[in-house]
Amino acid sequence: MKKYLLVLALLLAGIASFAVIGGADHPTSTREPSAKEERREVREKRRAERLEKYEKLVDSLVLSRNWQFNPQTMQQLPAGSMRILSNPNFTVGIWDGTVDICLPYIKGFVPPYSLTILNYTVPSVDHYFAEQTAEGWSVSFETSLFSASTYTFTFEISSRIGGVTLTVTNPWYNTVQYTGTLSQLY
Repeated sequence: MKKYLLVLALLLAGIASFAVIGGADHPTSTREPSAKEERREVREKRRAERLEKYEKLVDSLVLSRNWQFNPQTMQQLPAGSMRILSNPNFTVGIWDGTVDICLPYIKGFVPPYSLTILNYTVPSVDHYFAEQTAEGWSVSFETSLFSASTYTFTFEISSRIGGVTLTVTNPWYNTVQYTGTLSQLY
């Protein structure tokens, strides 16, 4: 009988302590964040810091005039088909006033169009202009590419998202637009 009373007393004590401890799970206004919530907040803060660091990197690259555009797609405007570019040699590099251009380009104003490669190193460009916008930067310049016409390169660089749109215009051909990324030129 004593064993039963002892077991019953321990059982009642366990139930009472469970009720007291279990009451601590109810939310209160002064509750500390849980470990899971704290990790989420730390992760969000770390991501925000990385995003801010990336924006500063893009800003410094554009201001230093030492960067490279890496195209991933190209399209002849106004309604040409989108082409995926997988050749890592296609780039536009800018450093010390020099522009190194290696891009596929679509020549022609009416069909049949001709695909060619713009492969030039230009020691200087005309009308280089970099302006900070709400999205990031707008950078443009003109060059003849050692020909009789003028090519205008206009980069729309998004500091926050990281995407770049390059538009190449020429008075003799349809506009060609590229999308890609920006990286540091080593």
